[in-house]
Amino acid sequence: MQQVAIEINNISKKFGETTVLDGVTLSLEKNKIHGLIGRNGSGKTMLLKCICGFVIPTTGSIKVSDQQIGKDCDVPDNVGIIIEAPGFLPNYDGYTNLKFLAAIKRKISKEQILATIDKVGLDSKSKKKVGKYSLGMRQRLGLAQALMEEPGILILDEPMNGLDNQGVADIRKLLLELKKEGKTIILASHGKEDIEILCDTVHEMDHGKVINSIIK
Repeated sequence: MQQVAIEINNISKKFGETTVLDGVTLSLEKNKIHGLIGRNGSGKTMLLKCICGFVIPTTGSIKVSDQQIGKDCDVPDNVGIIIEAPGFLPNYDGYTNLKFLAAIKRKISKEQILATIDKVGLDSKSKKKVGKYSLGMRQRLGLAQALMEEPGILILDEPMNGLDNQGVADIRKLLLELKKEGKTIILASHGKEDIEILCDTVHEMDHGKVINSIIK
């Protein structure tokens, strides 16, 4: 029997009279890649923000690794996150940016940070300031930030943004390797090919609802 990583139970989110999420229920199993698709404004990013504890649903509940968000914890532990454009300090190099972030939890060593930078296809020895990075390099650094503390769950909103064809191929390969290592990945993407190649389940959203789910 498969274990559940994330349990979403009938959540809705309203801002005034506007309903952004409308009765979403999903059960996402561990050790799989789960895809979220839908046009801009369909509710994908808002759903991810609720899972991460960044936004509190108006109704319903979310459990991540058996902890209810907003009750057992405010933000789930053991989760690596890319939502929207990763924010970094432009006047520092990639390693220094990650070192500042790693200092919050003090869980990992310098060597682990450097190894993660190399793992996403950047040069860990480079002193290039992040302000000089291309969009694709920033995206890779964002992925390194999400990965570096070895979380069990990855929540990735459009992680292929700004990557060239080789970059997309590299990140697809990395995500499949991470799945083999036992990670659970929730991936929101506009790229049909990414979804087809990577995902074990696909959930289509429109107007804040899940309108179709496919289990491969």
